[in-house]
Amino acid sequence: MAKNHGPSIKNDEQYEALRDEGMSKEKAARIANTPNAGKKGGKARPYEERTKKDLYEQAKKIGIEGRSKMNKSELIEALRNH
Repeated sequence: MAKNHGPSIKNDEQYEALRDEGMSKEKAARIANTPNAGKKGGKARPYEERTKKDLYEQAKKIGIEGRSKMNKSELIEALRNH
């Protein structure tokens, strides 16, 4: 049984599994709090198919610093490693 992490975590079981895999608390919480948390998807377009503006907006949403000076490939790398 998953520990209750309070109202800030929507899917405690998924959060714990992600933390066990070595993800940061922030990244695990972000994934576990998505509306479809715990469901398999794979419906998002690959980063390479998105515009630089789309990548910038995603980076802004999750708080990647220095994003305004990044080119498209740097934004992709930052998003993948955040």
